[in-house]
Amino acid sequence: METDGERIQVNPTTRNEGRPAKDRRKKKWANPEVQLKFALGNCSRLKDMAQAISVCEKAMSEGIKLNQYHYNTLLYLCSSEAMGLLRPEETTEEASKELALKKGFEIYEQMVASNIPPNEATYTAVARLAAASEDGDMAFDIAKKMVSHNLSPRLRSYSPALFVFCKKKEADKAYEVDDYMVGRGIQPEEDELEALLRLSVEVGRVDKVYSLLQRLRVKARQVTASTCDVIEQWFNSKAGCEVGNENWDADRISEAMISRGGGWHGQGWLGKGDWKVEKTNMSSNGVCKCCGEQLVSIDIDPVETDNFAKSLVDLACAREVNSNFRNFQEWLDHHGPYDFIVDGANVGLYQQNFADGGFSVSQLSSVVNVSRQRSPKKKWPLILLHNKRATGVPADNPYNKQLIEDWRKAGALYTTPAGSNDDWYWLYAAVRFKCLLVTNDEMRDHLFQLLGNEFFSKWKEKHQVRFTFNKSGPQFHMPPPYSIVIQESERGSWHIPIKGGDDIEMARSWLCVTRSVACGLKQRSDPSSQERNTLGPSEDSGFEGVNDDVVSKSNADVEDTRIARHEENTGDALCSTFSTETAQLTSETDKRKWGSMSPSSPCNQPFSYKIRKESA
Repeated sequence: METDGERIQVNPTTRNEGRPAKDRRKKKWANPEVQLKFALGNCSRLKDMAQAISVCEKAMSEGIKLNQYHYNTLLYLCSSEAMGLLRPEETTEEASKELALKKGFEIYEQMVASNIPPNEATYTAVARLAAASEDGDMAFDIAKKMVSHNLSPRLRSYSPALFVFCKKKEADKAYEVDDYMVGRGIQPEEDELEALLRLSVEVGRVDKVYSLLQRLRVKARQVTASTCDVIEQWFNSKAGCEVGNENWDADRISEAMISRGGGWHGQGWLGKGDWKVEKTNMSSNGVCKCCGEQLVSIDIDPVETDNFAKSLVDLACAREVNSNFRNFQEWLDHHGPYDFIVDGANVGLYQQNFADGGFSVSQLSSVVNVSRQRSPKKKWPLILLHNKRATGVPADNPYNKQLIEDWRKAGALYTTPAGSNDDWYWLYAAVRFKCLLVTNDEMRDHLFQLLGNEFFSKWKEKHQVRFTFNKSGPQFHMPPPYSIVIQESERGSWHIPIKGGDDIEMARSWLCVTRSVACGLKQRSDPSSQERNTLGPSEDSGFEGVNDDVVSKSNADVEDTRIARHEENTGDALCSTFSTETAQLTSETDKRKWGSMSPSSPCNQPFSYKIRKESA
């Protein structure tokens, strides 16, 4: 071999050093147990249950003992076949399902008889077998059995039982599964909540319907088309029209809205009568095109933001070279703050998937320039780039090289070292400085899943700036001035966003739900002191109460949070700057200059309940 044009002399004896390793590899592949593992893994990849069973039966006939991995693979394939999940695009024949059930339970019994210890994957597969045979009780017992064996069940462990009970309309048992897993810190996702909601609508549990809508607001924020269908079914039902409180305390509802940051009150159904249910869109400012109601921007608790930043640092330091990320934090101490953070790789590679495409420094430069122009004080944004992007082929171009050098001198560029994931860096910088993040990254991969869904979704909605390009250059799509989340108003109406595609220029669909006859807010003439001292629903509201562990905080915590919000005045310098600038825009020229920035900034919150409280 050669390096830098110089030939290296190889010792003849070293040429033979690879042969023993090669021989070892051949010997390893000759091992029947290794061959079994490879063959079984291939069957799993091909979703071939029959072949997997055949391979294992042949191995056992040759005296090979199956281990936990072998049994779990077989159980996974059998349970998936029994539930029709191996080939969901095809209809699984009933005979195949029956065979999968029979073989699955036989394999589990054999595993127990062989004293092979089961793990969470084992029990989950058996719970799925039970669910496929529509035995919800057995599926639930299997899930509970894990706890007694010091194993940690997951959502997938409880879902089989929950879905069976929902399908068979065994409401009390379904709610028991839900309560049991929530009590152990496992929160259902939208699929489970949709099943519970469908069940509650079908059996007429009006209290559960309200509670589940609130849980969907927290967990999913936006709903799928199938969940939307269930919600429509509820509001068009007789039970949905008959439930509700016609005489509610306006002050109590308003106070509940304010204390929760706006967008919901949690006090049960308001009003009675038929609902008007229509699919619609929102204006750019968040006004419903169907009923004319203004959606609000729901406040983010500054304490939550700080806690999120701390957890982000902990995760980054655990997965990055600790010193690398600490160096970045110190660099930010010296060069920050910023108004915009730019995900350099995402911008530079945008629409570059063609023959001669590649990382475009000029494309990145145009986004950097727009970001700088949109900054109230014309500050440089912070560009995050992996080191290879700043030193590789594109950087060899003299023009690009000068651009990169100018960014470095301005403190506008930070290059992440080899082996680092630049996602941690640009996300942390945006959270730390409470500023806007320019990226089209959907932030869905495993890295972002580690951060949790609830707060991160709220934060991303208010801080992510998406972009496109046209003939005139980059076009920024600013965060909306209202929250894209299920919203419940003081008048009892609902607005429910429906999940769509990733086309940022396509209008989002919403479900608008209002009473056919508008219900005015009715003030009770002499509410009791007990009613004044509680934010709970009235007895005739048809609402059992929202579980604080699932949805909300205690009233004391809410009050502390409200005071903290008021005192800190959001703590976001960029927000207040944009709001001030917006108020000063009087000419059409200025409006064109700022484009969609000011009215759509997440910081410009004319309908925020925080602002409403301060003016009250």
